[in-house]
Amino acid sequence: MSLNRPYETVAQLPLIIPVFPLPGAVLLPRSELPLNIFEPRYLAMVEDALAGDRVIGMIQPHKNEAGSSELFQVGCMGRITRFVETGDGRYLITLSGVARFATVAETTSTTPYRCFEVDYLRFSSDLLPGAGENYVDRPGMIAMLRMFAEASNLEIDWGSIDAAPTETLVNALSMMCPFGANEKQALIEAIDLKSRAETLVALAKMNLAERGAQTSQWH
Repeated sequence: MSLNRPYETVAQLPLIIPVFPLPGAVLLPRSELPLNIFEPRYLAMVEDALAGDRVIGMIQPHKNEAGSSELFQVGCMGRITRFVETGDGRYLITLSGVARFATVAETTSTTPYRCFEVDYLRFSSDLLPGAGENYVDRPGMIAMLRMFAEASNLEIDWGSIDAAPTETLVNALSMMCPFGANEKQALIEAIDLKSRAETLVALAKMNLAERGAQTSQWH
């Protein structure tokens, strides 16, 4: 993914952004997330974003100990790079990931969607394409993910995987793997590419181990 006008520093990023809470949705820098927008409040959010700087923050909701819905603190800001009207009231958009953020405070707004003041400083390296690629154990990660994909019946184009740059590979697999919300949040919050790759491998190993334990209980 390439933007026509890439952001060079976090100082260029908007400090107040609309957020789209969506369970299981992972957006990471320089990755693309297609979205089917149909709720009126989020249709309004897309229209407002298109009229402005075209940015939307993706963030996961979760249940707190009391069972109420809250938002995780860390999400990823994306820019709308594709937009299609369907003719039946929906928008099909693609968000291209720019940088992760931490929410600071929800703003008072008259919009039907939520907006937050955000901080990007912890994730300033997100603006550097390929940062940390050389520290990723790519062969080990691919070997484990092949085992996981086979056990999960995931259809993966391994030819494209082998040809992809390491950053693209790590982020695409993080977005693709069918983990739960907490596991996906761990991938979103991993501080750098090496940590995300290691988290991805650890989650795949845990998942395979749990399946093995469950299978053994039935024999």
